[in-house]
Amino acid sequence: MINVLAEKIKKLNAPIVVGLDPMLGYVPEHIQKKSFAEFGETLEGAADAIWQFNKEIVDNVYDLIPAVKPQIAMYEQFGIEGLKAYQKTIEYCKSKGLVVIGDVKRGDIGSTSAAYATGHLGKVKVGSKEYSLFDEDFATVNPYLGSDGVKPFIDVCKQEKKGIFILVKTSNPSSGEFQDRIIDGRPLYEWVGEKVAEWGLDHMGDSYSYVGAVVGATYPEMGKILRKVMPKSFILVPGYGAQGGKAKDLAPYFNEDGLGAIVNSSRGIIAAYKQEKYARFGAENFGEASRAAVIDMIEDIASIF
Repeated sequence: MINVLAEKIKKLNAPIVVGLDPMLGYVPEHIQKKSFAEFGETLEGAADAIWQFNKEIVDNVYDLIPAVKPQIAMYEQFGIEGLKAYQKTIEYCKSKGLVVIGDVKRGDIGSTSAAYATGHLGKVKVGSKEYSLFDEDFATVNPYLGSDGVKPFIDVCKQEKKGIFILVKTSNPSSGEFQDRIIDGRPLYEWVGEKVAEWGLDHMGDSYSYVGAVVGATYPEMGKILRKVMPKSFILVPGYGAQGGKAKDLAPYFNEDGLGAIVNSSRGIIAAYKQEKYARFGAENFGEASRAAVIDMIEDIASIF
């Protein structure tokens, strides 16, 4: 799947991923009203509203982008109904030819980690049958428990030709409380980056590993170091736009071939209609506002090369 992602990025000249992280506050009133009229002000109504919201955005941007990244917490907050909307969103995105990165940040040990990997990337056996569940193409993984937590994911990825993005240096302000700690003369994120590179050598695509890394756009100097530490790993870069990351800061995340990184924007795209720049579209045309924001993002990132 890493080969597919790289090819899509090259074909579209768009190393970006749209984060489908729907909060009800992002969903225009006319969408909410329609869902609540059918299902009431219930969890089912909320889940339908975010599903309809996602669908409209995907319909407007799928031809411009290689991938989407739904953040599972935004769906889990609505319980089982929300998870149904998460699954429906994944299925719809894949029907449109998009690569799906499940932002699930899972990580445990042994059989527990294997169960997470099976649920999101693999197949579960029920008697003589096998079922794919959420069936994302990639998943984000927390490495805090070490190899015991990561290798079950890699095992499933090998079976299914899928991939993972491991949290290395995250974009949030307090990430340094742990990730920047100096261990034997180097920050912890460098040690994690080395392990990502090591794990990745065991599961390679044509040019890049199926084992990637998450490195925030808000820390470009650290991104520059980690690009060298993980030359064969794709870097998923959150933090662009709404969190303060600028296009000019992204160059260190890419390799000389123009690949090696994919930049995420979530509310900067899906809630674009709320921004002054795209207010002309209005809430009724929020999908068109998202399309305009994607086009602007593509042009912005292209300016760094």
